[in-house]
Amino acid sequence: MTRTISSWSALLAALLLAAPMSLAAQYAGADTSAKSDTTKKPDAPPPAPAAAKPATPGLDFSAWLFGDFQYQTDDAAKAANGGSSPNKFDIGRAYLTFKGPLGDRASYRVTTDIKQGGGTDSYKGWLVRLKYAYLQYDYMKPNTNGASAFARLGVLHTVLVDHEENFWPRFLAQTAVERNGFFTSADIGISTGITLPNKLGEIYADVVNGSGYDNPENNKYKDFQARVTLTPLAKSTSILKTLTISPWYSYGGNSSVFLNSATSPITDRLEKDRYGLFVGNKDRGLTFGGEYAERKDGGDSNTTDVTLDQIVNTTGQLYDAFVIVRPLELTRPDMRQSFGALVRYDHWKPNKDLGGYAQFLVAGVFWEPTRKVTLALDYQSQTPKNGLSGAKAESWFLHWNLVF
Repeated sequence: MTRTISSWSALLAALLLAAPMSLAAQYAGADTSAKSDTTKKPDAPPPAPAAAKPATPGLDFSAWLFGDFQYQTDDAAKAANGGSSPNKFDIGRAYLTFKGPLGDRASYRVTTDIKQGGGTDSYKGWLVRLKYAYLQYDYMKPNTNGASAFARLGVLHTVLVDHEENFWPRFLAQTAVERNGFFTSADIGISTGITLPNKLGEIYADVVNGSGYDNPENNKYKDFQARVTLTPLAKSTSILKTLTISPWYSYGGNSSVFLNSATSPITDRLEKDRYGLFVGNKDRGLTFGGEYAERKDGGDSNTTDVTLDQIVNTTGQLYDAFVIVRPLELTRPDMRQSFGALVRYDHWKPNKDLGGYAQFLVAGVFWEPTRKVTLALDYQSQTPKNGLSGAKAESWFLHWNLVF
């Protein structure tokens, strides 16, 4: 028994001694092999480059948030609030935008619109809806004279609102055409944009449902819209080099409420036509805009009895103007001034054949502590005139605007 244990002990000792020697021999062999592999002749070709990994599509994220504190001072608002002025903090909008390429000429954009809930029977908190969601294809890339063109499909810009928002700050109030129901800022359809050569301007046209981006399609008609923007002074160095002249037109239609009447269906298109001219300039020292527009609408005079119904056509008339000025930059364009003042006036006649109209006024001052933050103190009022129904509404606002 003792001999057997001794034999096993001797064998174990031999293995323990042999293992490190074996490992040492392997490492020595590996070092020798490595030196041999790295020895190259002077004329040996360089090693082949590693295969490139496929490119990951880029993502460009941005956000736009604006809100306000509102203090209402008109008599109607105070009467409905026990004689005191209603006041509140509010968030007007939170837009989250995602953009990115989908190849050489294709790209996408998705913008969510976060806002408060709506009607009395709906959710009162914050909801998310699509503002923009489209595929873009650049069928003509920019050439040497600056001409280019694209096509879009999805929830996209309508003919005018986004264009005017390049001049008027949306965080203070909607543009006049949107505020007075001409059309919304986005809709579902197809569009094309063409940048004219030599900085002459652009052309934008679309075909959309006509019901807006937050409503489903409600009839067989589509809106056909087009805008031509001319920039005659774009090559100058004056304060008016961004002057734009933009005639536009929108042709659409609505269905009668008696379209499917069993006795006397009304299948005629009800008018839904809009047209106008916008002139604007965007300079840090002096930004201004002016506009004339009309909207033609057909409607049923009676919505309960087809035998009494007559189609009634009305033409609404709008003109508006605004000015935004940074006084010191007018005299010293090389200096960035963070303070400025603005004023806007809208004159809206729901029926231009009648005398009644609504007057909308905005006046205020603003401060830009950074390039991405704006604060504004402004007064706004809506006043019916010449027998137009409704009560005067007026408020003081502290607006804030963040872009990041």
